[in-house]
Amino acid sequence: MRDEPGTRPVSLTCRSSSRHRDPRRERAPSTTGAPHDRRHPATASSRAAAKHTPADSAAGKNTIADGVVEKVAGIAARQVPGVHDLGNGAARAVGAIRNVIGQQDRGQGISVEVGEKQVAADIVVVAEYPVALQDLADRIRESVTDAISQVVGMDVTEVNVTVSDVHIPSDDKDDDDSKSRVQ
Repeated sequence: MRDEPGTRPVSLTCRSSSRHRDPRRERAPSTTGAPHDRRHPATASSRAAAKHTPADSAAGKNTIADGVVEKVAGIAARQVPGVHDLGNGAARAVGAIRNVIGQQDRGQGISVEVGEKQVAADIVVVAEYPVALQDLADRIRESVTDAISQVVGMDVTEVNVTVSDVHIPSDDKDDDDSKSRVQ
C-alpha cells in the first residue's frame, strides 16, 4: 500500500510472533526469592504472581510491578484533553461494571513491557470528537513518556497509541424531539 500525499505512515506490530522479539524489551527475571520487608509480609505465591522489574541501587534492589507502570501511564493518558476513555469496547464494558461496584481500573487500555531499565507502552484510547487525532496521539505519547520517566524513573523506548473509537457528545443526549411510537 502506497502512502497518499498528506497522510502519515502507520506501523503495525504483530505481538503473537516470538521470532520478532526485541531483546531490549524483554522482561527482567523474577526476583521471587528476594528477601522481603518484615513490616509488609507477602506470601511466596503473591510475589510469584506479580510481574515486576528489579532495578539495582546501592543498598539493594528496587522492584516496580508492571501494574504500577500501567496505572501511571493510564493516569497520564486520561489527563490529556480530548481523551474520552481508555480501552477498546470490551475493556470499556468491563470497566463500566467495575465502576458500578466501586472499583476503577486505572490501567484499562494500557499494556506495558518493562525491562530492567526501559519501558514500552501500548495505549488504546477513545477520542472526543472533533479533536485532531494525530495531535492527540502526540500529546498522549508526550504525557505518558514524561510521567513514566518522572514517576517510575525508567527510560521509555516507545509509546504506541491506538485510537479505537471517537466519542460524539451528541450520542449521549436523549432525543426529546422524537415521539414515542406507543402510547
